[in-house]
Order: sequence, then structure tokens, then C-alpha cells
Amino acid sequence: MRLTRRAMLMGAASSCATATWADAPMTSRRPLARPFSDNILVPLIATSGLSGDVGAVLADVQTGEIIESYGAEMLQPPASVAKAVTALYALEHLGPDYQFETAIFANGSINDGVLDGDLILSGGGDPNLVTDQLADLAQRLRAAGITQVTGAFYVWDDALTNLDEIDDSQLDHLGYNPTITGLNLNFNRVHFEWKREGGDYATFMDARSDNYRPAVTTSRIRVTDRDDPVFTYNDLGQADQWTVARSALNNAGSRWLPVRHPALYAGEVFTTFARSHGIRLSAPKEIGAIPADATQVVAIQSEPLTEMMRAMLRYSTNITAEAAGLTATTMQTGQKWGLRASSARMARWAGRRADGIAPVFADHSGLGDAARVTPADMAQFLTAPDVAETLHPIMKDIPVRDRNGDALASVAGAVQAKTGTLNFVSNLAGYLRAHDGRKLAFVIFASDMVAREIGKLEGSEQPSGARSWNRAAHRLQHRILRYWTTGV
Repeated sequence: MRLTRRAMLMGAASSCATATWADAPMTSRRPLARPFSDNILVPLIATSGLSGDVGAVLADVQTGEIIESYGAEMLQPPASVAKAVTALYALEHLGPDYQFETAIFANGSINDGVLDGDLILSGGGDPNLVTDQLADLAQRLRAAGITQVTGAFYVWDDALTNLDEIDDSQLDHLGYNPTITGLNLNFNRVHFEWKREGGDYATFMDARSDNYRPAVTTSRIRVTDRDDPVFTYNDLGQADQWTVARSALNNAGSRWLPVRHPALYAGEVFTTFARSHGIRLSAPKEIGAIPADATQVVAIQSEPLTEMMRAMLRYSTNITAEAAGLTATTMQTGQKWGLRASSARMARWAGRRADGIAPVFADHSGLGDAARVTPADMAQFLTAPDVAETLHPIMKDIPVRDRNGDALASVAGAVQAKTGTLNFVSNLAGYLRAHDGRKLAFVIFASDMVAREIGKLEGSEQPSGARSWNRAAHRLQHRILRYWTTGV
């Protein structure tokens, strides 16, 4: 199966056209004709069967007026809804056309195609760099006339503060909790594949993407005889060593595992492609700084930031949010920041941007559950001046579903929003077109933090009760959306 960049974001998915409000009829700004004493949210939430806390807000985009609310002042973890804040933070501080750059530097003289010195692969923080692009970069290096390198091959990843993982409370093997550096590849994940061969398993670790699947040695795995845990991890210093429980494997399958040495991983993949063009490089080594007299030979750029943020909101890639947020803070201040400090700075910016709201962010992606935002504050952010004009066009189209789970064609394109999901946390926030044609912002937050903490003790990707709780939360979201968009 071909894996495109989009497929790597979150698996193959059909693209949905995002409706704009330009097609919506102009209507009065008057509140909906029902008193708060008849708040429909009360019976909907009371009969949802959800444990924990639920908060919801519906607000007029133009005026900020609260039309309907329930539990609006309860602090809850925003989960990936935080990415909506991150998207605006990055776009306003970096600009919609900003592009990350990955480059090759030569530190030495070049004569007749021979670099008498060192070659350096330099990362500019691009969170969406994939294997195919490194293949392109190697081809460009050869086209630039380089045929031989006499010195060492280095990788530089210090454009951003290096983070071993986003949230240290998560399990080690979760691909959505990656390392963050200035040089990232394939969302800092490696593809692990297994096949039963006789009485044993053949295993493969590679950096696959659209057209290639180069094998890697910077990530290794062994099958061991045990039941629990499913995976273990050991840092070998220059490589990742994984083990997997034999009892957890079926006859054949695959999954993505995180890469904890992404710069060396990217460097190894680049050497493979360079070798295919006749350029033999030594094993990559990390370098602390690019020498001042090094010369850039070739470079590739990411897609513009607006498109990157659109993909991030659609596929909810955590590494994209963290790299974009950290880069925005770095560019503002001229220095690198840690994750907590950068996300705190983003929270203060959001408070100024939305007239005094007070969110608490643990990161830029929402993966850490220490973050807290009230539904009221999130609604105020979404209705702050000029926010909808930027966020609404790049948010994901959310189908409104009937009681059987089928999409309602009558309100197709009425909701654009960001989802946010953790075990025992399920959120949705964005914009909708009401049944009377008005443009509204909405927030639906649900969380059971007691159940979440108990679930963490299980040490499982999906603890007991999490799946059914999150399904109930999704059903409640669609019941509320049906009412807000259809009036019934």
C-alpha cells in the first residue's frame, strides 16, 4: 500500500470540502427564541449516561453573546482542541506563508565535485518532513555537483529545544507522543512490521513513506517470550532498542513506533539516498552548531504554514503542533524555549487575544492532561475579533449524525471544528451554521478525570471503560449538534 504524506498524518482519509459562511443567508443577530430555563442542554446531558463533567457553550460569532450554556465555567483538559489555539498562535507570529527549511551545508572546499571537508544535514524544525523529501534532497545534492565527501557527515537538530517526548506520563511506545527536535522525520516514527516465518517472526524496521521504505538500524526490535508489557524500550545512546511480547503478535501486522534519536534516524535515511547517487557518506554524527564559514549547498522547504495548520487540525498531529508552537515562540523572542515555558507564553497571548481569558496549557498539542480551559473561555477565544476569519476556513468538516450514526445530508457542511480525544476526555469546538442560518461558535467539553487516573494505573493504551465512555461522549456531541443545526 502506498503511504502518502497525508496517509502518514492519520491514515488514508478522503478530503472533505469545508463550507464557508459566504453561502449562508444573512439573518438577525437576535438570540434564539427560547429562555435559559428551557435550556435543551440540561436533558441532553442528564440522559447521556456520561460520568464526570460536561460543559457546553453556544455563542454568536459576531457579538460574542452566549446563547446557550451548561457547565461553562468548569475547568477541563482541552485535549487536541488546544491545537486550534496553537494554529492561530503560529499563523499570527510566523505568518501564513512561513515555510520550514531543511538544508545541506558544506564545511570545506569543493573542487571537481569533491567536498574536501564535512557535510551537514541541517533541520529547521519542519515537523512534516518525510522520507521522500530526503530522497529529493539527496538528488539535489548530486545535481549541485557533489560526488564525494572526504570528511564526516553531521546532523544538526538544534533549531528547537530537544524534547525526549511531549508528555512523560504516556506509555513509551505510543507513536503520537514523539520526540521533538529541529530535525524530524516521518513525524518521528519508525515503521515496525512483523511476519510469522515457521515457528518464529521476521521483523522489519524502516522509514517508509510514499515511494520508499529504506531499512534503518537506528531503531531495533527483538521479539521476546513474555505476556506483559507488550513493549519495552532501552536507549542505546545512538539507537533505540525495543522489545515486543511474542504473545501480542498475530501472524502478520505492523504499527508505528516513536523514534527517540530522530536526527540520527534522518541522517541514516539520507545516507541511503546519497549512496544511491554515488555519494558515500560516513555514519551520521550529531553536531552542536553549524560552523560560521559553512556554505549552504541545497535546501527544501515545507508547505506554507496555512496548509500545514490545515492538515494539523484535520489529522491532529501532535508533533506539528509542538514544532509550530515552539518555532513561533522562538521567532518572537530570538531564543529557544522549553515546552512548558513556550505553552505558558501562548496561554498569556491567548488571554490578551481574547480579552482576559485564563487558559493553562501544558504543551501546544493538548496531549498532556494537566492543561485546563473552561468552555466559556474557549468560546470567548473562538469569538474574539478576526479569529473566526482565520480558523474557520482551515478547520475540519464535521458531519452531523442521526441517531443511527449516519451523516445528515440536510446539514452537510454546517459544522467545522477541532476534535480533542484522550482516554475519558472527549471535546469538540469550532463553528456551525444554525438552523436559522446564523453563524455561531460552540464548545462541547466532557471529561472524567477520576476514571482517567484509574485507567493510567492499568498501563494500557486503552484502559477498561475508556472505549464505551468515549463512544457515549461522541453520541452526546452529535445529539447537541443535531439540535443546534436542525432545531430538533
